[in-house]
Amino acid sequence: MPSLKAIRNRIGSVKNSRKITRAMKMVAASKLRRAQDAIIAARPYASALSTVVRDLSAVAGTDAHPLFEVRDGKKVTVVTFTSDRGLAGAFNTNIIKRTEAFVRNDLAGYDVGLRLIGKKANQYFVRRNANIVSYDAAPAGPTALQVAGDAASRIIDDFLTGKVDRVYVIYNEFGSAISQTTVVKQVLPVVAETAVAKGNKPAAAASGPAPGPAPDYIYEPGKAELLARLVPLYVQIGLYRAALESIAGEFGARMSAMESATKNAGEMINRLTLQYNRARQASITKELLEIIGGAEALKG
Repeated sequence: MPSLKAIRNRIGSVKNSRKITRAMKMVAASKLRRAQDAIIAARPYASALSTVVRDLSAVAGTDAHPLFEVRDGKKVTVVTFTSDRGLAGAFNTNIIKRTEAFVRNDLAGYDVGLRLIGKKANQYFVRRNANIVSYDAAPAGPTALQVAGDAASRIIDDFLTGKVDRVYVIYNEFGSAISQTTVVKQVLPVVAETAVAKGNKPAAAASGPAPGPAPDYIYEPGKAELLARLVPLYVQIGLYRAALESIAGEFGARMSAMESATKNAGEMINRLTLQYNRARQASITKELLEIIGGAEALKG
């Protein structure tokens, strides 16, 4: 049985850990509110832009912009969003496992390159000698737009120059503080979200403008000028939304994980306190027995 001093030290250590996890939970909750407001504000804009690009691409056709071009090549890039820090439950693990499964199953036989955003994904795939094309630190609120813009510029350049034929993004979509959904979306060639909603496989049938009757549009200043501005912006906003979703999901996962850690620390303190009291009682009983035994020996 551990000594009373060892148990006291353990109780003190767990109490200090509980203070840290409680503080981290409060910080994550505070940051989550701001991140949640940001993603709620961005979703309608991203959805409206997606609708505009989808409708315009249906009218203009696949030859209206180079980013609409559907290719049969085998070169694929996967953009993966994780965090730089741990202590967020299964937030990073879910992304990494989904990326591995997607590459292994849906992209089997393809030449896959990874563009990693977040230290955790980079640390994992570096150890496994994966084909890492680039690595960037995980975005924060003020840097999310810059990170998304840089990533969009890189994948657009790669697509236009023929270095890649298809680009996907994998991230955790924020649902609530305890719920994040791992999402795989095709970024390039530009497709309507509904066209790949049921499956994320790199099939040519899931690419190209949305099917259906095409409405009649009058372009101002012109179709080429309008699409030249909207289509790259659509790609950038898609990655920006993924960054914001990832940020909010990380804070939600960390808040939930720290809440569980704080609760577990409290339960451990209760168990150690009970163990300490039992050990202390046993020690006192042993001392009393020794005293009584010595007194009886002196009488005899």
